[in-house]
Amino acid sequence: MSDNVLVLNRLWQAVNVCSVRRAFTLLCAGHAQVVETSGANYQTFGFREWQDVSRHYDGHDVVRTISFKIRIPKVIVLLFYDRFPKKEVKFTRQNVFERDKSTCQYCGRGFDRKDLNLDHVIPRDRGGRMTWENIVCSCVECNTRKGNRTPTEAGMRLVRRPRRPKWRPSLVVSFSKHMDDSWRTFLDISYWNVELGE
Repeated sequence: MSDNVLVLNRLWQAVNVCSVRRAFTLLCAGHAQVVETSGANYQTFGFREWQDVSRHYDGHDVVRTISFKIRIPKVIVLLFYDRFPKKEVKFTRQNVFERDKSTCQYCGRGFDRKDLNLDHVIPRDRGGRMTWENIVCSCVECNTRKGNRTPTEAGMRLVRRPRRPKWRPSLVVSFSKHMDDSWRTFLDISYWNVELGE
């Protein structure tokens, strides 16, 4: 009962991880179905159907009651919830590189991430803040040339005005040996670094 269950919304997007107890509550109430994967095929089961399927299951991951046993689900899909949890894109070095496509925003050339810096468009000592709208990728050469000036003062132009990204982060679940392989199908593995700060 200490396992976790992956929760998908009605559109089959991973939106949460819940406890086994919560998963069974959703199944019993008719708000969710179990998703069973076998290769590239998926089947869904309501509570009663899952109970019938579990009758012939010999594994150890079951819950036993006085009158029946039922297998612990690994993945469930919600029947009525089609939204995605609202989540801001974290302001991290990794995500700034993603937004700017690892391209210097002054000269427009692409670089390995190790060869890029993060530059304050308006320098910090002039009130420039550490925000999506004031941080861009820049190569060492452009960063040195710009120095502690604004792009206009340095005679430089931005390739693209920096903005907060509109893309939505995926559910991030750290993979461990305790996570079921069936989750991999539904998760986009994204690596988020520590959030950037002042």
